[in-house]
Amino acid sequence: MDTKSDQPATSTPPPMSKNALKRLRKQEEWDAGKDDRRKRRKEKRHERKTRVRDERAALIAQGVDPAELKKKKQVSTLAPVGIIVDCDFEDYMMDKERVSLSSQVTRAYSDNKAARYRSHLWVAGFNKGIAKRFHEVLGDQHKNWKGIWFDEGDYISCAAKIRERMSAADGSGGEMIESLQRSLDEPCAWTRDETDPFPIPGPEPPLDEANKDVVYLSSDSPYTLERLEPNTCYVVGGLVDKNREKGLCYRRAREKSIRTARLPIGQFMVMQSRQVLATNHVVEIMLKWLECGDWGQAFLSVIPKRKGGKLRGENAESEGGDGEGADGEEDEDQDEDQDEAEAEEAKASENKEEDAVEVETSTNVGDEGKSGAEEAKETQA
Repeated sequence: MDTKSDQPATSTPPPMSKNALKRLRKQEEWDAGKDDRRKRRKEKRHERKTRVRDERAALIAQGVDPAELKKKKQVSTLAPVGIIVDCDFEDYMMDKERVSLSSQVTRAYSDNKAARYRSHLWVAGFNKGIAKRFHEVLGDQHKNWKGIWFDEGDYISCAAKIRERMSAADGSGGEMIESLQRSLDEPCAWTRDETDPFPIPGPEPPLDEANKDVVYLSSDSPYTLERLEPNTCYVVGGLVDKNREKGLCYRRAREKSIRTARLPIGQFMVMQSRQVLATNHVVEIMLKWLECGDWGQAFLSVIPKRKGGKLRGENAESEGGDGEGADGEEDEDQDEDQDEAEAEEAKASENKEEDAVEVETSTNVGDEGKSGAEEAKETQA
C-alpha cells in the first residue's frame, strides 16, 4: 500500500527580483504610513482654516468691510469645444495606475469647472476598474458633479454626442470666444512635421470624414497643434503606464483614421528632459489657451516647476523632448497621486473635506460647471 501523502504538493512561489522586492517594500512602507499622512492632512486643514480666520479678523479690526473679503466667483463661459478623456486602457494598467487615473479625472473635472472658459468635458470608456473605483471607493461622488459626462462607450461615440450638443439650435452649445474666433478667421494649416516622432510602417490612411472634427492628442503624432478650433473634440489618452506602451494612443487613432496632433511644447518651452504630462495637465493647458490664446503662457502656468521647463529665450541650460501626453510617470508623482487618492477617499467617507479638491458632477445632461485643482501625474495626450 502506498503510504505517501495524497495531499497536493505546495508550490513554492518563484523568487522575486531585486526590483520587485524594492517595489514591494516601498508599497508596504507607503501603506504603513497611511494613517500618519491622513493625520497630517487634517492638521494642515485646521491650520489653514485658523490662519484664514485670524487674517480675516485682523482685517475686519482694521475697518475692512467684511463683504469685500468674500471671494468673488469667476464668471464661467461654456465654449464650443469638446474635451474627451479616453479611459479605454484598462488592460494596460495596474491597480495603482488606475488609482492615479481616477485622481487625474477628478482634477480635470475640477479644472474645467473653475476655468474662465470651460469645455464640454466627457469621460469615455468609463467601465471596469475606474468605474468600480468611483462606485465603490469614492462613493459615487461623480454622480453629483456638474458639467461632465461619463460614458461607457468609446471616444468616437462621445464625440458624436458632443457634436450634437455643440450644434444645438438654441445656442446652448457654447459661446464663440476671441481665441476660437481667430481660428475661424485664420484657418490653421494642417501640415505634417518634417520629422516623425513615431514612424509607423505603411502610408497614412485617409481621414474619416465623418469624424474630421475629432483630434486625438499624442506626443507621437507628426502633426503639431497650432490652435484649438471651435466645434472640435480633442481626445486626451487616459493612460498611466510608465511609458510601457509606446505609441499606443497614436496607433489607436491611426487605426480609426482619426486626426492626431501633439501640443507645441517644443516650440515654446525648453525642458530639462523629455517629460510627458498628466491627463489633467493636458486638459488644464487647453483651458488656459482658451483663456489667453497663447501656448507659452498656458504651458508656463500649468507645467509643474519640478519638470524644469522654461520659455524659449529664457537662457534655459538644457533642452529635452516635447512630450505632452502621458505614456509614463515618475515614481514621486505616483506617490503624490496615491496621496491625493487617499484624500479623495477620506472626503468620500467623511463627506466634509471643505478644502479638498471640489468634487461634484452629474451623468445627467444639462448642467455645466467648473472648479479648482492642484498637482498630478503622467498619462498620454
